[in-house]
Amino acid sequence: MAPKIVVITGPTASGKTWLAVELAKRYNGEVVSADSMQVYRRMDIGTAKPTEEEKQGVPHHMLDVADPEEDFSVARYVDMAAGCVDGILARGRLPILAGGTGLYVDSLLSGRAFAAFDKESPLRGELEERYAREGGQALLDQLSQADPESAARLHPNDGKRIIRALEVWLATGKTISQHNRESLALPPRYGALTLTLGFQRREDMWERINRRVDRMMAAGLAEEVRSLLDSGVPRRSTAMQAIGYKELAAALLEGGDVQAAAEEVKLRSRQYAKRQRTWFRRNQGAKTLLWGAEPNFADVLQRSTAYLEENGI
Repeated sequence: MAPKIVVITGPTASGKTWLAVELAKRYNGEVVSADSMQVYRRMDIGTAKPTEEEKQGVPHHMLDVADPEEDFSVARYVDMAAGCVDGILARGRLPILAGGTGLYVDSLLSGRAFAAFDKESPLRGELEERYAREGGQALLDQLSQADPESAARLHPNDGKRIIRALEVWLATGKTISQHNRESLALPPRYGALTLTLGFQRREDMWERINRRVDRMMAAGLAEEVRSLLDSGVPRRSTAMQAIGYKELAAALLEGGDVQAAAEEVKLRSRQYAKRQRTWFRRNQGAKTLLWGAEPNFADVLQRSTAYLEENGI
């Protein structure tokens, strides 16, 4: 049987870090982050990365594992996070996966494998050069001969995915569609007991998000973004596309209104939370825990522990 782990998901600002720490203290656990932006060093305020005080001495993994100049992929996350989870299990402790990046959570739990690739390989460079010279349609036409299933889903302007699909086929002799089907057929890597946090009323979620952004601004989010830019982190890097960083970077570099940018951050965060809710609702096996206007921490903790103990934790 796949080893059991606890998973805590939910939209931004829903209390995942708090619950993960409380359960870790109760069940001899360690926390593994599933947040695509908390992996980056020097990005603390805008990612709501837990402070040492918030961790309460509980070990946390998958924080600060990459520089913001790097592109960090889901494949790299799965490889590193699986090592963390397996290490926690080997120590006889309980892994608690907590975060709001649904693709990271699902990919880690499923045992999905990713086709290996080397970003600096000659093949990747050749395909990128051809895309620039010949255009996306020419490469898409080539892909359609080998992998019509993938080609049908792609637009000629989607150079990154076209190049990736061609790279997999040319390097392995196997289409990315076939690789994905084989990966989906694998048994789950872990037996997940999932707790999904949320809100009874979306207005309460919005208000909690707005207050969080206000706290981030008061804590120095604009200064954090300025420091990253001044250190040479490219504005177009993956890390700087994160909500909070993208909007503040635009204001700082273009002479915009920082407070207006903060209001945009609130809007983008609310929109992101809506997409997160939609993603996590697909998991019919999750135990859903909803906050009211005033969070009842004792009640949520009691219901969480009851659910876990009913399921063998």
